[in-house]
Amino acid sequence: MDKYIKLQKIGEGSFGKAILVKAKENGRQYVIKEINISKMSNKEREESRREVAVLANMKHPNIVLYRESFEEGGCLYIVMDYCEGGDLFKKINAQKGVLFSEDQIMDWFVQICLALKHVHDRKILHRDIKSQNIFLTKDGTIQLGDFGIARVLNSTVELARTCIGTPYYLSPEICENKPYNNKSDIWALGCVLYEMCTLKHAFEAGNMKNLVLKIISGSFPPISAHYSHDLRSLISQLFKRNPRDRPSVNSILEKIFIAKRIEKFLTPELIAEEFSHKVLQKFGPHFGPGNRPAQGQNFASAAPAQKITKPAAKYGVPLMLKKSGDAAKKFYEKPLIKCRQEAAKKKRLEHYEKEKRHREQISFLKAEQMRRLEKERIERINRAREQGWRNVLSTGGSGEVKVSDVAGIYF
Repeated sequence: MDKYIKLQKIGEGSFGKAILVKAKENGRQYVIKEINISKMSNKEREESRREVAVLANMKHPNIVLYRESFEEGGCLYIVMDYCEGGDLFKKINAQKGVLFSEDQIMDWFVQICLALKHVHDRKILHRDIKSQNIFLTKDGTIQLGDFGIARVLNSTVELARTCIGTPYYLSPEICENKPYNNKSDIWALGCVLYEMCTLKHAFEAGNMKNLVLKIISGSFPPISAHYSHDLRSLISQLFKRNPRDRPSVNSILEKIFIAKRIEKFLTPELIAEEFSHKVLQKFGPHFGPGNRPAQGQNFASAAPAQKITKPAAKYGVPLMLKKSGDAAKKFYEKPLIKCRQEAAKKKRLEHYEKEKRHREQISFLKAEQMRRLEKERIERINRAREQGWRNVLSTGGSGEVKVSDVAGIYF
């Protein structure tokens, strides 16, 4: 900690403390996550160190950047970039009931999805997605943070069975004591999207029992009708009770109204890299059973200071591949051709969706017309019945009722 000056504590949770610091060397502000490992079991210490190995491999414009980590005085310290814009939770509360525009919501949501894609493609579960763990930089870029309980999956079928997280974001399967999986992250993603649309939690109750019952039932108040059908439909998909019915983050990003926003946030090179689906597992020796780092060992050191001339360089994204000539060309050729094919496919789907919405609109208008005609018919019947009763009453109680009068009552 000799390299940093403590400024203030900015957060505290089950993991430990989050402290805002200033680096003595360059005067820049960072957030240091302090985790007390002195009273932990060997297994818990290993989990904490595993987190560091995970963080060290997370380099993406929409993920809070890891700088370095070290152990000192019975504590593990993790140094991260500081997001001056605060977290999404505070941003939502600052609205004071004034809804965000759909354009703003979708820009934020796409960036969260891009971060989660980067995580899930590497067989990692975030496991604590919530508005308090989504941050904004000074220029308004969204960054996903706090991988305090992230865990690397050793295979595509391994599932983590522990449940840690804010109750509002718990999925039905966790409430039913079933395994946590990547679709549980998707449920939490739905909770965040709902929160951005309504400025409220989707599932709220006075106590944990009632909250769990609400989550398991999957019923939530509808969002405002001034948001698009696409957005409202997406929320319903993210809140499917059965995890298998929820879309993956990759299929979310393939939706036309979402895919068209991706190029706003990623360079063409990074799009080709992220969407090639050829993710390399670069977790190094940290995960081998015989390669556990000793206490006090430096896990990683901060990258040497360099002049940032392009935004991509800041995040460790290679602007040029270490390949030359035809090799580099071939590397990009296939993903780019695939992108064009997908663009054409999306255009066809967009046309189909437009036609479908047109047909639905016509059906809706016809249904409205039928309802109006039915209402008029019922009103005629009621008027006729009323007239029939008046005819009966007009007999002056003589006891003689005409057949035509009675018939009028049951017209």
